[in-house]
Amino acid sequence: METETWPLEYMFKFITPNHEGKVEQIKAILPDNGQFSFKHTSSLKHVAITCVATMKNADEIIEITERVDRIDGVLIL
Repeated sequence: METETWPLEYMFKFITPNHEGKVEQIKAILPDNGQFSFKHTSSLKHVAITCVATMKNADEIIEITERVDRIDGVLIL
């Protein structure tokens, strides 16, 4: 935290099963001002979610990551 200049652009990356509304759950947690991209596996069973957003401090990043981590089956990269 002390080596970074805040605010900064941060990239969140997650892989989630593509069912039970998990993608929408993750999107609801991530910052509204983020730039999103999605990549599906060829079988469409999983989705890679990338969100680049301006974050005010490290605590915001940790809070978002911890909230997403509570969703069953999500892999945090």
